Amino acid sequence: MTMNLLKQIAGSRLPVTFYRTEDIDQVRVLRAAGLVVALVPSPSDPLSLSGSALAAQVLAVTQKGREELAKFNYPESRPPRWRNRLPRITARLRPYANGSSQPTRAHHLPQ
Repeated sequence: MTMNLLKQIAGSRLPVTFYRTEDIDQVRVLRAAGLVVALVPSPSDPLSLSGSALAAQVLAVTQKGREELAKFNYPESRPPRWRNRLPRITARLRPYANGSSQPTRAHHLPQ
């Protein structure tokens, strides 16, 4: 389950914040294993290391974390989807009156 969260983090735009108690506990485990750099609040009950925490924020995946992901063949060998998109700004040729894509010199200025 923790490796699934690591995959989710690696595929997300960082920093990413988690608010659920289960996710915060998993981020603690990932940070303790040295797989991520994260800001995790200290538990409200330090003796039992439990209690409600507001949020945990993951700042980066460490090199060790990337090596662990590589063991699970993540990321896949396909390129990211954003690299396959066409640019939004494109030059479009407008057809002119004679049907070509080049302007004609129909009007000359008097000399």
